[in-house]
Amino acid sequence: MALLTGSKKIKTAVFISGTGSNLQSLIKFSRQKKSPISIEMIISNNPKSKGLAFGKMYKIRKKVFDFKKQALAEKEILLNLKKNKINLICLAGFMKILSKNFILRFKGQILNIHPSLLPKYKGLNTHQKAIINKDEYSGCTVHFVDSKLDSGKIIIQKKVKIKNNDTPNSLAKKILTQEHKLYPKAILKISNL
Repeated sequence: MALLTGSKKIKTAVFISGTGSNLQSLIKFSRQKKSPISIEMIISNNPKSKGLAFGKMYKIRKKVFDFKKQALAEKEILLNLKKNKINLICLAGFMKILSKNFILRFKGQILNIHPSLLPKYKGLNTHQKAIINKDEYSGCTVHFVDSKLDSGKIIIQKKVKIKNNDTPNSLAKKILTQEHKLYPKAILKISNL
């Protein structure tokens, strides 16, 4: 993957909708010497997203786009990404499905983190599904984004044991802790390809 150019860091945009805990862990990772990325932009579809506060805290440009008119929002996002020379997009709890057209423009350069061991449990309510089905393990997956929901090539996964007393909430917390470790590992893995 031609993401790395010499010793320059990959200019990255992180897309969020919620609390931004994965965003925060990616920002911390991006500030380490070994990190191949620098986070240049935070993009959200939710003006109330708590994660936007990290933009201010870490002095990273942030922008909110209204996805009620998705085609228009995506057009503006693409312009912004181009202007800022963004080469990698990390979806981190971004609750909108990007169009095929958008994904094609960034083919092989969009990553997503998903709270299940894909291909199991695509979409929402993954922890609930894993518990209802009495799975022994759940976990998280970082994968490339393609035009089908949660179906792109898997980069890396982490298993998490489900205990008898786990609720969707307790399982979500355990998995989120692993997500924060897994996303940076996935980025290191693809940047060395």
